[in-house]
Amino acid sequence: MPVHKRKRDGKISWFYKFDGPESTRENRIIIQKWGFATKKEAQDAESEARAEALKKYEMAKAGAGVTAAVPKTLSMLLDEFFRQYAEEKLAPKTNERYREMAACLDAGLLTMPLSEITPLHLSREWTRLLKCGGHTRKDKTPRPMSAKTVRNIASVVSSAFGRAIKWELVQRNPVEHSEPPIPEKRKGAALTVAQQDTLITAASGPWCMSMILEVDAALGARRGEVLALRWSDIVDGRAVIARSLTQTFRLVDGPDEKKIKVHDVLEFKSTKTKDIRVIGLPASTLAALEDHRKRQDEFRQQFGPDYRADLDLIFANPDGTPLKPDSVSATVSALFRRLKIPKPKGASLHLLRHSHGSHMLANGVPLPVVSERLGHSSVRVTADIYSHAIHGQDDEAVRKWEEYQQRNRPGASASPHEEQVQ
Repeated sequence: MPVHKRKRDGKISWFYKFDGPESTRENRIIIQKWGFATKKEAQDAESEARAEALKKYEMAKAGAGVTAAVPKTLSMLLDEFFRQYAEEKLAPKTNERYREMAACLDAGLLTMPLSEITPLHLSREWTRLLKCGGHTRKDKTPRPMSAKTVRNIASVVSSAFGRAIKWELVQRNPVEHSEPPIPEKRKGAALTVAQQDTLITAASGPWCMSMILEVDAALGARRGEVLALRWSDIVDGRAVIARSLTQTFRLVDGPDEKKIKVHDVLEFKSTKTKDIRVIGLPASTLAALEDHRKRQDEFRQQFGPDYRADLDLIFANPDGTPLKPDSVSATVSALFRRLKIPKPKGASLHLLRHSHGSHMLANGVPLPVVSERLGHSSVRVTADIYSHAIHGQDDEAVRKWEEYQQRNRPGASASPHEEQVQ
């Protein structure tokens, strides 16, 4: 909550505060104002302050003037890249992650003139990030970064240099001849059916947590896609997945010309591939959804006109407002730890999606069908991620091939089914 109450000398007062962008555990940037007599006064003032901050943000998005100095250093190039390209072309969450990755780059590299940056400088930076580019530990030692993260950082820098070439600021992209690490090919790890059932049954946290897990396991959808589902998206036993819920922040102007971060900006956007897909739900999940709806109707009656019925969300807070995706993921991660269910690093709610794909492929569902359900950009993506499950069908493929050979050799007797067809 942005509005808080405090009691001092027997008197109660209210205040609001914003916790800000570039804030870290060691250096928090906070905007706050004290001395409101009532909660409503504080809320009204907070709304005005937030609106004014967002107004300044929208004005700042226009970027520097036409005659402003062009980028000379990598830091200036990245700022221009985010302002002119990323904020307009990329999804909010992707843009946020790009900025976080760029912030990991060495300060010395960021201040270098663009024309002086060589593939060797960048290769040295990738090596540094691999060894000590992550968050500092409690014992003051920096964490190493994964090869995948470092390669993603290299991709951000490469994209920025790509724009610099279009803007005729440089003639070449030094990232192309650097040597970012090659991560191991990821595989879609899967839960067993028993582990999946245990997870759903033991779910705690938001009132609808168990239902979120059951629907995610049945659809294999992404986190944001599940949390964005509306009741109107359930048609004839199928789910229409047309959008996703994201949780990001916005940079706005704060005091002393410092940028601050407005947290927990929840927005609905298109799916990752921009496509709409319609996929079936099992009868058991549809029945569970009906029970879930009855319970939600109780909240709807309890909140009356304050209930956000206009959002029509299947999974929401008791008052009908959207759940925070990051909070849902944190709850699921805590559930894995409590149940002591092993999982790959960083995977929690997403593991149900991988389990959905693996279980289907292991049971012989055709690859294109699984790819369509998961919403992958191509069948090749699905094959790369779930190669372990596809290889698991090899014995069955050999058996079927051998049966076909025997049936079709000269003199082989037809099976009863083939005789009926003939």
